[in-house]
Parts: sequence; C-alpha cells; structure tokens
Amino acid sequence: MATRRPPQLPAAVMRTVVRTLVRPVLGPRVPVSAQRRWLDAVSATTPPARDVDIRAGELGGRPTEVMVPATTPTTGEVLYLHGGGFTTGSAATHRTLASHLASASGAVVHLLDYRLAPEHPFPAALDDVLAAYRELRERVDRPERTVLAGDSAGGWLALTAALRLRDEGSPLPAALALVSPWLDLSGADRRDDRTDPMLQPAWMARCAGQFAPGRDLRSPELAPLAADLAGLPPLVVQVGSEEILLDESVRLAQRARAAGVPVDLRRFDGMWHVFQVSAGSVRESTTAVAALGEAVAAHLSAR
Repeated sequence: MATRRPPQLPAAVMRTVVRTLVRPVLGPRVPVSAQRRWLDAVSATTPPARDVDIRAGELGGRPTEVMVPATTPTTGEVLYLHGGGFTTGSAATHRTLASHLASASGAVVHLLDYRLAPEHPFPAALDDVLAAYRELRERVDRPERTVLAGDSAGGWLALTAALRLRDEGSPLPAALALVSPWLDLSGADRRDDRTDPMLQPAWMARCAGQFAPGRDLRSPELAPLAADLAGLPPLVVQVGSEEILLDESVRLAQRARAAGVPVDLRRFDGMWHVFQVSAGSVRESTTAVAALGEAVAAHLSAR
C-alpha cells in the first residue's frame, strides 16, 4: 500500500500564516524568551520527513539532532546551522527542514544546537560551529565528504566558519549550502523595498545588537560579505524573491564568482524568507529542499 502523503497547503495560504503568526512575534518589542516558545510551538505543525530516523547526538560539546536517511545510501555528512537571528531557533524550528534535506541528499544531517544570544554573544555560536565541524570530520571515515549548511543567521555562521577555516589552513567542507543567508548584520546597504511577510528590519537590528553588543557590525570579523572569498568551496545558495535579504545573496554570488568560486544561486519567485521550513507541507518548499539536497549530494559524491 502506498504511503499517504500529508496534504499540501497552497503557498499563498502559508504566506498568510507566516505574516499572521510569525511576523508580529518577530518584532523588537517581544521578549526573546517569548519568541523562542512561540516559534517552537508553531513549528510543531510541520512534521519531519517520514523516511528519516532522528536521533540525539553531540558535537563539539553541544547537543545535536542527527537525521539519518532510513532507506537511502549515505552520501556523506551535513552540519546544519539553524537560523533565528542568533537569538532564536532550535531543533524544534528546523527539524522539518533538516530531515527533508537528509532525505533528499542521502546524507546524515547533524542539526546543531549552538549557543544563542543574548545569553551567549559573539563569538560563542561561531566557536560552537567550528568545534562541531572539527569533531564531525574526526569521527567519519570520509571527512572530505562533509558539507556546511545553514539558513539566515545559520548561513552567516556557515560562511564565516568557512572563512575562518580557510585563513587558518584547516580542511574545508566539500561545499557550503546557504538558504536565505543573512550576511550584512549592519543593514547599512540593505534596501527595504520588498514585501517580506516574515522579517522586520527593526527586529534584525535588535538581534544583531544582541549578538555582537558594542561591536562594529561592519568590522572584518562580522562582515563575511566584504571578505576576500577566494579559495572557498563551491556555494549553493537559495533565496526567495520576496525577502529583504535577496540582495545579499545576489551580492554574495557576484563576489564569489569574481573570486573564482563556483556558485549555484537559485531564486524562487513569490517566496519568502526560509520558506523551506515548510517542506512536506507546501509544494514549493518541498521542491526547493529537494533541489538543495540534490546539489549537496552532487558535491559530496564528487569527493
């Protein structure tokens, strides 16, 4: 008997849900603790992929959720870094996305619970990512088959970690997979001219201030978009056309290509910030994660 798939919501309906239930909560006046509780609760409505086993793990001294494809040959490892403005986000908010990525890529996906601001400001989260990445490579038989991936603030962490690894001469991941990466924490060059149903610039400004209090957000250690990108591994980037971070993904692709880095940039028309979290419930989200998984699998199998 064929497995019955859950009903798929039209993208327009999910956009309304995001605008109604998520955007108002992601505001500068809502306490971080309340935002965390609400996002975890809302995310429970999107179930993880059915063909993936989810296990508890640990990397670099931090908890992980390990997504193991149940029926697909393992192609490699993915260290996934969730978004949430460095202040929110958890395994609960990104379990669905990470599990569908595991299913689509055939890779084991490690969803890292890195430390959050404001309790743990920069560089705590970045330190956690680097420690987890190094331990993951030590554990596996084919460390060259490891990808760093992340969305939004997690995209910043993935790109910044790769730059740090390159500069110190450490082994690099096979690729970077970035979903709607937030790369300009200062917001100085961002044009707020999009109909983003999720992000508020004022909330992003608060998050950046809590992540790096008292620091110049355009300093080299916090501005990966301004860094020399030469020598980085291939980039796979997904972004929606209706989000205020669209220009940052485009600029990243332009600068990376100019530096000789292969880039696969895919823009999804009519979609919003990290719409991929609705994989399995919205056709466009499922399609996007499937494409991301295929790209990740291709880079892993090339090693």
